[in-house]
Amino acid sequence: MARLEQVHPAMRAALLAMACPTFDTQPWVAGPALSQRRVALISTAGLHRREDRPFAVTSGNARAIAGDYRVIPNDIMANDLVMSHVSTNFDRTGFQQDWNVVFPLDRLHALAQEGSIGSVAAFHYSFMGATEPRHMEAAAHQLARLLTQDHVNAVCLVPV
Repeated sequence: MARLEQVHPAMRAALLAMACPTFDTQPWVAGPALSQRRVALISTAGLHRREDRPFAVTSGNARAIAGDYRVIPNDIMANDLVMSHVSTNFDRTGFQQDWNVVFPLDRLHALAQEGSIGSVAAFHYSFMGATEPRHMEAAAHQLARLLTQDHVNAVCLVPV
């Protein structure tokens, strides 16, 4: 990931001018002890399975990226996960060396094995990080229903 001071001045100005949206609800609630929680990963690294369609820019700029997500099964192997992040400023070196940098599934399994968390979700999810948050809102509501169906009561947000 590029540091803001290393980004092209025009891109830096656009990022600094971007508004942070607010939403009508406050979804934060208390839950069971961490040792009893079922945890899922949600990444913004533009990850997907090899056979899935990649994330793409639809009209030549990052603002046109759809707010959809890809489903990643819990039993995926590292070499079956692809990153199609559209940002030219994104450094993929860490992901290529250790997928846990952007998708810490091995770490999550280790936490479950040691009893720090209750269990690992059956599915995990990835969005495209270059997408404006308001374009993700509808997909986030849909994703919340999927998480509920999987009995997930905690998520590890992995912003990239």
